[in-house]
Amino acid sequence: MKTKISKEKEEQLIKEIKLMERQLNIIIRILGLQIGTDTDKTLTERVGLLNLAGVDNESIAKILKTNQAIVRALISQFSKKK
Repeated sequence: MKTKISKEKEEQLIKEIKLMERQLNIIIRILGLQIGTDTDKTLTERVGLLNLAGVDNESIAKILKTNQAIVRALISQFSKKK
């Protein structure tokens, strides 16, 4: 059984979801920066950890200031080491 909601309520929910999405993206970037600046880990390890955390390749590349092709290659190397 579907519950109908008003157009205004639907628009408000959409706004709230978009706000939460922006806030989560900020949190992901902050956590990524912590991993990205960990000098005790190699670039391969940092890429692998961000990948394990579910961060997409484009975001990993931005966090680590590299390109997506390098990220893909390093994820492959990280996966082989496990």
